Amino acid sequence: MRIAIDAMGGDNAPFEIVKGVDIASKEYPNVQIILVGNKDKIEDCYKQLDACMAENIAVVHTDVAVTMEDDPMVVMKEKNKSSMAIGLKLLCDNEAEAFISAGNTGALHTASTLIVRKIHGVRRSAIATVLPLKTPILMLDSGANPVVTADILNQWAIIGSSYVNLMFNVEKPRVGLLNNGTEEHKGTPVVAEAYQLLKANENINFVGNIESKEIPNCPCDVLITDGFTGNITLKLIEGFGSFMFSSLKEIFTTSFITKMAFLPLKKHLKKFKKTFDASEYGGAPLLGLKKPVIKAHGSSKANDIKSAVRQAIQYCESNIIDKISNILN
Repeated sequence: MRIAIDAMGGDNAPFEIVKGVDIASKEYPNVQIILVGNKDKIEDCYKQLDACMAENIAVVHTDVAVTMEDDPMVVMKEKNKSSMAIGLKLLCDNEAEAFISAGNTGALHTASTLIVRKIHGVRRSAIATVLPLKTPILMLDSGANPVVTADILNQWAIIGSSYVNLMFNVEKPRVGLLNNGTEEHKGTPVVAEAYQLLKANENINFVGNIESKEIPNCPCDVLITDGFTGNITLKLIEGFGSFMFSSLKEIFTTSFITKMAFLPLKKHLKKFKKTFDASEYGGAPLLGLKKPVIKAHGSSKANDIKSAVRQAIQYCESNIIDKISNILN
């Protein structure tokens, strides 16, 4: 199996990307990893790590990179020789089985749609993010499509259910629609119309509207929303998680007594913190594409990239794309 990775995409590129790839290359020695990016900078990263590049890592050189500020169409125009564009072309040309990038979300979604293309019958691909809760929830969309229709939301429910069923072995995943109330008539006209379509959809297990305050209680397995609302929800959860644990740390370090009280709880708090650690899930697949594309978090560290490699391997081995295609067609 060959996995192409954008070495220049993300806030911490290329060092954290290279470091994560170095870890993954040792954990998955039978997987060929193709780093796409500036060869000199990648080699400098290995010097900083005081490590040698593993035999199962190859480098495809380019000194062009997509920045977080670039327009989504830049990959198809003036930066068609960027690390993101080349990685996607490797995937399209069957020179890689999956592609991972922590780079510009809009650019990745646009370029993936135009280069890799969607599964026949899919109206829009969506970024499907696992919310790191006690019971994981797959939320789509989490940033790619700020404006959608009711039909698109209904189709995402089918795609998301299939993914959770196959990847997490959940029988009849519960599907919820993110809304500002539980009543059928609540929400925007698009959301209200989507409720009726989801309610009538015999291919899913629809459990109704989900208010944002209920998300931590894990009332569903798949949460459907537009990309604008989904991205705000995701960042709120991430921000609140960081705030909560920094506040706990402050409480337990205020005095000698609180430090002593922390010792018996240390093991349990570490386990609790891990429950909210999104890096355990790696990245978010762009569901609806013909081939596996994984969007890693823009601020990804080495462990996130290593987890994204694991996720890409599982995605390829599951044959989910063919199964989703069969369901939709």
